[in-house]
Amino acid sequence: MAGAARDTRPPRRWRLVQARRQALSALLRRLVARARRNRRRTALTLSVTAVTVAVLVAGYVVVYHTGAFAVRGVTVRGARTVSARTVARTAAVPSGIPLAGVDLAAVAARVRRLAPVAKADVTRAWPHTVVVTVTERTPAAAVPDGSSVRLVDRSGVVFRTVPAAPRRLPTLVVAHPGPHDVSTLAGLQVLGQLTPRLRARLVRVEVPRPTRIRLVLAHGRTVVWGDSSSGARKAAAATALLGKTGDVIDVSAPDLVVVR
Repeated sequence: MAGAARDTRPPRRWRLVQARRQALSALLRRLVARARRNRRRTALTLSVTAVTVAVLVAGYVVVYHTGAFAVRGVTVRGARTVSARTVARTAAVPSGIPLAGVDLAAVAARVRRLAPVAKADVTRAWPHTVVVTVTERTPAAAVPDGSSVRLVDRSGVVFRTVPAAPRRLPTLVVAHPGPHDVSTLAGLQVLGQLTPRLRARLVRVEVPRPTRIRLVLAHGRTVVWGDSSSGARKAAAATALLGKTGDVIDVSAPDLVVVR
């Protein structure tokens, strides 16, 4: 009887070793391919970075160290009582310096030193212009000063002298007008609390002292106000008594008003 056919297949252990070698070879190929891709990405990133840095450096040189973006003028907006030429001169922006190098905050601070200017905003208008936008002070009262009148804003700043008070601007009589003068501030506080009927009849507010405020009304009437406290109550009481007979309305004690 013939013997069984001989098994010529490689042993099982050998087949496992061969499979492992093939898997390892495939893994190595994938790792090499990945490394090559990473090197290409790195090279691309470095190239982009180098180009970006070069562009930034070139831009910096052009903006700050050439005349391509130099200051050639100052534009002033919002100026009415103060001339645009005065604002531009006070701004003191040298022509020819790089526009990017202008200290905007310093320019605004210089412009705010002008008495009529309450606020100054400074911006760049590329490629060659500095723009100064001013907000001027609004008069709150006119203070007589000899043959002229000094205008003060609501914070007491004296910002302009004119020959006569503008129409409908209330008159405030104080000895030393200014933002730190207590009489000036007290008078302005009272002006801000008057009712429309009182304001319509007002001739002037007199403040010889902060505790002796009085209103001079049309037709020779006077309102004794006292100090600046309880302004709303005093204004309401004085308004209610305008129809009463008497030249003097005393509301210095708003709980006990007197007409005489």
